[in-house]
Amino acid sequence: MLLSIAFFLLAAGGVLSSDCPEFCSCNSPHSVFCSNRRSSTVPTVPISTRHLYIFQNDIVTLAQDDFKDITELLSLDMSQNKLAEIPDRAFESLSRLKNLDLSANRITRISKDSFSGLIQLERLYLHGNLINYIQWEAFEDLEMLLELKLQGNHLTSLPSLIFPRLLLLDLSHNKIPTLEPSDLHTPHLEALKLSSLGLSSVDEDLIASLRNLHELDLSMNKLTKVPQALKQESLKGLTKLNLATNPLFKLNASDLQQLVALQELDLSGINLQGFPEGFFESFPKLSQLSVAENPFNCLCPLAWFPVWLKEKGVNLKRPEETRCHFPLVNAGKKLSALEHKDFACPLTTTKSTGSPVENTPAPQIPTTPSKTTHTNAIPPPPPPSDETFTSITDNPTFGSEPPFSTSATVVENESHLCPQNICLNGGTCFFDPNTQFTCLCLSGTAGQYCEIVRKSPEVPQPSATEALVVTSVMNDKLDAISSREVTSTSILLDLHRFIETRPNIRGIRLTYRNLSGPDRRPMILSLPTYYPEYTLRGLKPNCTYSVCASPLGESEEMGPCTEARTSPAITVEPLLNPENPMTKTLIAAHVVLAVVLALALVAGTIICVKKRRQENAGTESELGSADPEAMDMNGKVCLENGVKGTLLLKQPEADRCQTPQPPSLLQQNGSLDHEAPLMKGHCPSNNNLAPLKPSYF
Repeated sequence: MLLSIAFFLLAAGGVLSSDCPEFCSCNSPHSVFCSNRRSSTVPTVPISTRHLYIFQNDIVTLAQDDFKDITELLSLDMSQNKLAEIPDRAFESLSRLKNLDLSANRITRISKDSFSGLIQLERLYLHGNLINYIQWEAFEDLEMLLELKLQGNHLTSLPSLIFPRLLLLDLSHNKIPTLEPSDLHTPHLEALKLSSLGLSSVDEDLIASLRNLHELDLSMNKLTKVPQALKQESLKGLTKLNLATNPLFKLNASDLQQLVALQELDLSGINLQGFPEGFFESFPKLSQLSVAENPFNCLCPLAWFPVWLKEKGVNLKRPEETRCHFPLVNAGKKLSALEHKDFACPLTTTKSTGSPVENTPAPQIPTTPSKTTHTNAIPPPPPPSDETFTSITDNPTFGSEPPFSTSATVVENESHLCPQNICLNGGTCFFDPNTQFTCLCLSGTAGQYCEIVRKSPEVPQPSATEALVVTSVMNDKLDAISSREVTSTSILLDLHRFIETRPNIRGIRLTYRNLSGPDRRPMILSLPTYYPEYTLRGLKPNCTYSVCASPLGESEEMGPCTEARTSPAITVEPLLNPENPMTKTLIAAHVVLAVVLALALVAGTIICVKKRRQENAGTESELGSADPEAMDMNGKVCLENGVKGTLLLKQPEADRCQTPQPPSLLQQNGSLDHEAPLMKGHCPSNNNLAPLKPSYF
């Protein structure tokens, strides 16, 4: 009796295990899971199946009768297969289907009847395919569609998308450089994603037609300025905007002031150096903000930003990648961690003027108009530092106020205004008589821009016993890596403590990234545990690097980290300055000398050749024509043609153009014998072989 009841319950509530296809799971009622079957065909499933999942198979094609018996099907997932096409009317029997996932296949085109019969379809996922063409009437029957995902394909154009109920459209990562208002007929669209299409502008009429838009993604395009389309009142309901990775470079306070309902804003990687003060006042509902990977100029005009983040409670995403690039004292520091004093804002002071004594009128000091007071007024210099005190006291004409005489000086200073906040650490900028700006530094600071902060007097060192106790306590608490030596291109890491506290780790995973450059992708290295010290090489000069260590293979979470800044690159000054008049004179003298030497060499060569020819002509006239038989095998000259067996030879003068020859005359019995040894260098012949065999090494 119990068995019959159980059989009845199984038959009424779900799919019988006997009807479940091989290598599939049918544990859930009306649901069949057939993942990783490694089969090229669609499995035969019970007719009561409503949810069919056959993803990660090797299905290459579909037949029209694959789904003809499962007319109750509501969801079909065929993602991550090998489909190259969708046969016409393959899903025609699935009139109740609401969700169809064909993502991550190899589909190249969508034809007119690919989705014929899917009159109830609400979600169609085609992302991650190779689609390069969609026929004009391919989506004609899909009037109930709510979501359409086409991202990650090879589309260059679109058919007219007419979806009266569509809420989500994702066209990202295609090659569609322009979108026209006629491309989209989606009056109720809430989310439009156009990332990485190659857009250089956004059509105003297209955005104006989307009055229900809540989310807009324009990241990774070619926008050089905020599109005019974003300044329309039709976007007052927009809650999420992404403009990341566009070459915008600058934002104005009026660019996004219409987006009063904005809650999430992404401005990462758009080459911003800062924001105009009050830029975010137009977004009272803003709760999520991302401004990572921007080269922020952390000077006084940006001092309000960290304060605003804390006061408004805005969540700054990716704070580790939101850092300063300038000035050097702040380079590499997290923007959100800076305090107001870190932005080197000038100190503002007021000075009261007493009433004139007796009847002497007070001197009239020229003033600038009130509307330019905040920008053009140069504050008085601060009290002199220790370095300048001596020089100031030596000059009796130098008073407590800067040189200031006539109104002409004011006009001149107005035409040569100091760069805003160029002097750091409270320094004051003013122009000297040569119209060159100078920074007067506060006590304890120095440098051209007051960028050097002097160290405070050294604290007396503790005794050796106290130092040993403090060191041992600190070492017990220390659980981090550290940098021992830093050069312009390398960082020497100390990993002793990290290895000692983890004696059983298999290895060390080092993760480091450049916090001062535009490319902040992490670099990962795997080290054995017998490297207690390791040097990171090939780094960039004058950059801040973050280095983290974690046990290899145990966890993907970052372990202890350290930060180190590489030193600036050493530049070698050239020995000769090309712009120096003396250098130009030396170069001209060397050129003339080289030309004279070349001419002398040519003239010497010509003289030697002429002289040799004359000597050869004189010798031939005295000896007659040369006879090859006049030489015997020993190289002696035959004197048969001479008178009485003797011949007085005229000796040529030493030829300075030839290699010196051995003595040529030997006096014997009143006659002269001429020795002329045969040298291979002077008597080349066809059998003149090299004395040594060639080397093969």
